[in-house]
Amino acid sequence: MRRRGLVAGPDFEYFQRRYFTPAEVAQHNQPEDLWVSYLGYVYDLTPLVQEYKGDLLLKPIVEVAGQDISHWFDPKTRDIRKHIDPLTGCLRYRTPRGRFLHIPPQLPRSDWANDFGRPWWQGSHYEVGRLSAKTRNIRIINTLTSQEHTLEVGALESMWEILHRYLPYNAHAASYTWKYEGKNLNMDYTLEENGIRYEEEEFDYLNMDGTLHIPAILLYFNDDLTEL
Repeated sequence: MRRRGLVAGPDFEYFQRRYFTPAEVAQHNQPEDLWVSYLGYVYDLTPLVQEYKGDLLLKPIVEVAGQDISHWFDPKTRDIRKHIDPLTGCLRYRTPRGRFLHIPPQLPRSDWANDFGRPWWQGSHYEVGRLSAKTRNIRIINTLTSQEHTLEVGALESMWEILHRYLPYNAHAASYTWKYEGKNLNMDYTLEENGIRYEEEEFDYLNMDGTLHIPAILLYFNDDLTEL
């Protein structure tokens, strides 16, 4: 593992986060920036939309921009759900919102081109990461400047991934020692693995407001202006 000044860690020039929250996916809700999630993964369909710009078969996809569309799929086959077409009696894809890209027409047509290769929902061509099934809030307090920020993070994210989320607020975040309750955090571990328990469910059970009891990570400056 390379070192940046006083801090060891991954090369953030090529660093890619593994997890994205539903709230992050929801921000990409325009045709020119279109993400969806399904079956636990997040996909950037912007290139697909650009390739087929103006095609009416894009309409059902654009309508669900930024949303989870797992209900479109059979979790066992990871293919679009199918049903028996009442008109033809054949097994066909089920598309309640209307036929969309790469779905064959109900009846044979001479104007349908099927030379696109694999349908857009098969394979990992558009995959950008995994969807965080469980998220939690964490406070990050810079002891040098007394600035505090609350971030929503995935429960399975490592501390390096959380640091990456925090960079817009502090470009020198890697020049700090990250601590919780006086102990240095292992940046390769998750919050839970570092002893920072997820207690919101317990607060709900006790009818307590969990937003008033968000764990705080303290950042201590190392006197080294390393910018990621």
